[in-house]
Amino acid sequence: METLKSRIPEHLVQTVKSSSSVDDLLSSSSSLLRFLLGLPQFHQVKSSKTLTLLSASFSKVHWLVLKAVSELADPDLGCCGKSQESSLDLKRRGNLCFRSRSFDDALRFYSKALRVARDNTLLASLFLNRANALHNLGLLEESLRDCHRALRIDPCYAKAWFRRGKLNTLLGNYKDSFRDITVSMSLESSSAGKQQLQNELLAIPDFQNKHTSENTLCYAAADLPNVQSELKLRCVSTKEKGRGMVSESDIEQASVIHVEEPFCVVISKSCRETHCHFCLNELPPDSVPCPSCSVPVYCSESCQIQSGGMLSTNEMDKNSIFHNLPDDIVDHIKGVTSAVRYFSETECVQEHQHECRGANWPAVLPSDAVLAGRVIMKLINQGETAMDLSNLHEKLDLSHSYSKMSPESKLELHLLSIVLIWCLNKSCCPDLSVCEASVSQTIILLSQIKVNSMAIVRMKSSGDSFKCIPAGNVSAKEPIQSLEQIRVGQALYKIGSLFNHSCKPNIHLYFLSRGLVMRTTEFVPVGCPLELSYGPEVGKWDCKDRIRFLEEEYFFNCRCRGCSQMNISDLVINGYCCVNTSCTGVVLDSSVAACESEKLNHFLAAAKSLDHHFLVSEKVYAGVSEVASSLLIKPSGSLHIKADKCLKCGSRCEVENSHVEVNKAWNHLRRVEELMNSGRANISVLSDCLRSIAVLRTFLHMYNKDIADAEDKVAQACYLAAEMKGAREHCEASIKILKRLYGDEHVVIGNELVKLASIQLASGDSSGAWETTKRLSQIFSKYYGSHAETLFSYLSCLKLEAAKAVNL
Repeated sequence: METLKSRIPEHLVQTVKSSSSVDDLLSSSSSLLRFLLGLPQFHQVKSSKTLTLLSASFSKVHWLVLKAVSELADPDLGCCGKSQESSLDLKRRGNLCFRSRSFDDALRFYSKALRVARDNTLLASLFLNRANALHNLGLLEESLRDCHRALRIDPCYAKAWFRRGKLNTLLGNYKDSFRDITVSMSLESSSAGKQQLQNELLAIPDFQNKHTSENTLCYAAADLPNVQSELKLRCVSTKEKGRGMVSESDIEQASVIHVEEPFCVVISKSCRETHCHFCLNELPPDSVPCPSCSVPVYCSESCQIQSGGMLSTNEMDKNSIFHNLPDDIVDHIKGVTSAVRYFSETECVQEHQHECRGANWPAVLPSDAVLAGRVIMKLINQGETAMDLSNLHEKLDLSHSYSKMSPESKLELHLLSIVLIWCLNKSCCPDLSVCEASVSQTIILLSQIKVNSMAIVRMKSSGDSFKCIPAGNVSAKEPIQSLEQIRVGQALYKIGSLFNHSCKPNIHLYFLSRGLVMRTTEFVPVGCPLELSYGPEVGKWDCKDRIRFLEEEYFFNCRCRGCSQMNISDLVINGYCCVNTSCTGVVLDSSVAACESEKLNHFLAAAKSLDHHFLVSEKVYAGVSEVASSLLIKPSGSLHIKADKCLKCGSRCEVENSHVEVNKAWNHLRRVEELMNSGRANISVLSDCLRSIAVLRTFLHMYNKDIADAEDKVAQACYLAAEMKGAREHCEASIKILKRLYGDEHVVIGNELVKLASIQLASGDSSGAWETTKRLSQIFSKYYGSHAETLFSYLSCLKLEAAKAVNL
């Protein structure tokens, strides 16, 4: 069988690829849809073996179309449903690990079994088994929550009541412990068992004077801050950037200007096993599975209900079962096993409900398509859009750039839209029309998601968690504490999408659970555009790379203040040093020189401009003067920057030769890094690093970002080799360069100061660690306000250790 692409007539492919605007979509989508629906693949289910053979000959998107009719949309063919057989096998393997006291492995198998278990009896047993594993790992609160879940499913589960009683005793919840074991004793049939439980009751301390257990549910959501009532924003439209947001008053630095819950969210595929599928926070050890399919897992019942609206429970008549018990014990049973309060305390978003049928498409399709499916079903369930989606574009009111997309991207959007509409129709929404209107509107929706959706990120410290190192102690082979940004999800924020981009933004965004928070990072005068970064910033990439990225991903040519005004960062970030060792000038390669030449006119004119965005501060002027003073004294008729020539003294440099030597040094550094990652760092490795650094400094400008990255690697090597003095010096050298690229108070500098503080603590430099911690706290407060310690749990720990070290 020929590939699907070859089955589509060439004239039809060209019709789709040449659809220049949304006005052409009805025609192009109608033709393609009519052709694809006529193919036998849309009506014949192929065997899995045949599909596997065919997949090798299909491109990714075309293969999705074939799978849509055979596997994606049919729950009976899906692998995302429940499986009693798999669950029992995983439980057996967990039991083997538990008996061999491999409790971590047992926990992992029990959690996997819970995701695919269908039967309530098995679910209750698995929750109790996992509770036992958690108990043995010392995770008492998590174990108590699992007992709670087992009892919500099976209120007559004597072992679960007993385990809950033991845990409450250990946690000091003696009143609850007495009641739990009393219930367990009422369910016990043997006299020996009753006697054992009676002894347990007698062993409980005087519960009358002790507290009861609090609600042990794990609620991860954080309240969004309030925006000051006097702070007013306005949406404006400009010729250069279209719609954007400005302030109607002056705004102070670090002010919260906007908060918003998402219209729709989807978790990143890479985080499906590690983060909650609703709030996107890290999963606890006692994660909660979806009761109807095997894909999502949640951090709590609260997130589970909000996402899917369902909960594993058994609302049987408890009065008839425990009619011989005292009233307070019966009330206790009802309180523990009832699910009513979960629903009464939780708002149901139910964004996963239409996916929760066991079909494969939510797990297989790209995240953009899954997010689009959630948008469509939300609007349908709210009665906001017709079943042919004819008014979908107007309801969302988001910009898109379909006309600027490449022909291949347009063909991909057409095919993906047909797949998505077909899957929604066959798996969960039979009233949804599979027609040219719904397909064309979905194409526009996917185009809107492309340029409007935001990546929800979390900052993760190196290793499993941040560990404060007492002053003077170094844990062998432990890396320096550092931060990395993890993309955990993708979301649409309807108002948030109105904020335009700048490579030198004046607002910073972060996330509390799913909620978006925007905060100013500098004073913003009235009428000034409020702009965030869509990814690239001055200091992260040079100007040409930022412009190329934004053109490819967002389809606009950036002319922000970072890309139109010359600055020291763009000149030196990839620059080479002058052959004259006493000169601080920078030498550019041809591609950078061409890009910077375009900015030179703007830079020289900016000093005379009163426009806020183009005012050249003395600091910026001095920075350029330090590395490229010749540009500031050029005659007005000569504004072209020459490559391979020092921009300060005019000396000529062979950039091509320098490039070769730099690559050799970096190849050596990468091999050294591999040795460090494998735990084989030693003095010899450190010497190799230092030689590579020397080569880089011979050819690259002293503020080149490659040197900062290399210094950071050398600091890591020194740390692993217990050379604390060298680790601190090289870390400081890296930070010094980054300050010239980003500025002294950029959030990147705060992240790097975390490394420095951990080195100082480990080496016994308590006063230095205290000062560094104060500096990074000030930076984080500027970007995150009072949420800094909420988002970075190690921050309070770091402050505490540094304060203890200096006896504060």
